[in-house]
Amino acid sequence: MKKKEKSAMQMQRFESIFQCPVCTSPMKIVEYKSVVCDQNHTFDIAKQGYVNFLTRPVRSEYDKELFEARKTIIDSGLYEPLHSKVREIIGEVQSPKVLDTGCGEGSHLAHILKNANDGVGVGIDIAKEGILSAAKYYDDLIWCVGDLANSPYSLESFDIILNILSPANYTEFTRLLKQDGLLIKVVPKSEYLKEIRNLFYDETYSNEQTVVRFKENFQQVETYELSYKVPLHESLLQPLLRMTPLTWNKMDERKEVRITEISIDLELLVGRKK
Repeated sequence: MKKKEKSAMQMQRFESIFQCPVCTSPMKIVEYKSVVCDQNHTFDIAKQGYVNFLTRPVRSEYDKELFEARKTIIDSGLYEPLHSKVREIIGEVQSPKVLDTGCGEGSHLAHILKNANDGVGVGIDIAKEGILSAAKYYDDLIWCVGDLANSPYSLESFDIILNILSPANYTEFTRLLKQDGLLIKVVPKSEYLKEIRNLFYDETYSNEQTVVRFKENFQQVETYELSYKVPLHESLLQPLLRMTPLTWNKMDERKEVRITEISIDLELLVGRKK
């Protein structure tokens, strides 16, 4: 079976989650090749197995190299404690529908759901290169190019929304999350990737404003902190430098970078709709 057809079958199983980003009508999978709404707005399923729901051209600073680097780092196990904790949080939900917002190349979502027997994982990102990579490597999940400000999903479609080291759209999170659903937002703390930050920046990072915004928009249920250090193999240094915005437009300032270990310092904010 071709990847396009396999993806179409998975989308058809869960087609109730889709809503037309043009007119907000319900959508159906037609002939295993398109997602079509009641008003006949049509979005084709690409041969790679994803759907582009963007209704206008969008420029992204994130390119193929960045997403390949991010996959290399995530596959190395650097974030496994994070994935394990998220699996633990969502493990109590029966057959969960999980949406990863700003999913990039999909590695976080794929690792989190790697042993899931039921439910569905859906990833959305505005960067087409990220979704192309996600569809290439993880064909058992649903991948969409789309804008959260005009997303292709229907009201209260998801049990879990993941927002991992990515900007939030709380208005849309509230619309998409079921009444008893959970938002899991992962934010960096002051020691996150400090070995890289210390090379290029003098100031200390604080996530205080991000946490305040979360609490303004969602009822905080639980907070988890994950802080650990990982030995960094030489082969992972360049992918790590490539994937993080900390180094953008900064690499010329340091000709030689040597890092033998890296700090992961994260806060998991778990909330429900107010």
